[in-house]
Amino acid sequence: NMITGTSQADCAVLIVAAGTGEFEAGISKNGQTREHALLAFTLGVRQLIVGVNKMDSTEPPYSESRFEEIKKEVSSYIKKIGYNPTAVVFVPISGWHGDNMLEPSSKMPWFKGWAVERKEGKAEGKTLIDALDAILPPSRPTDKALRLPLQDVYKIGGIGTVPVGPVETGILKPGMVVIFAPANITTEVKSVEMHHEA
Repeated sequence: NMITGTSQADCAVLIVAAGTGEFEAGISKNGQTREHALLAFTLGVRQLIVGVNKMDSTEPPYSESRFEEIKKEVSSYIKKIGYNPTAVVFVPISGWHGDNMLEPSSKMPWFKGWAVERKEGKAEGKTLIDALDAILPPSRPTDKALRLPLQDVYKIGGIGTVPVGPVETGILKPGMVVIFAPANITTEVKSVEMHHEA
């Protein structure tokens, strides 16, 4: 699931636990933090948001120095992978208490918000939802030939064969005649659905 989801994503949200020992385990040589960041970059996800979670369980709770320590270490690692840390949002959060998730938290007055610089311009905000809202939609080349890599094919009684996959380039609409490679099978598109929306 991690690989399937990541391969279709335009942005990754890396959640890092701030608790003592938890962060260290995740960032260690075979830790999940490293693994997931590397996987995201390898699968072509170029936009990254880092949520430093469980800020309520740091020593002392909501510790600025712990956040800065984690930010520094994660920045150093993701830079080695290929990410530009100045374009990556870091937000101190507590999912359990809702801190900096949707609304700025009063428990971290030291956090003045995040700001990133990228070639498309600057972006800034205070919360995780602000960071999600600042994701740049990738350009979808609709002027190119249709390319739809198949991820699955379902046979549904009363409906027929349903191929599933993302439209990477071009346009797909009902009535079009398409060719499946490499078998060279030609067929007509009867309908198009996206997440159960016709």
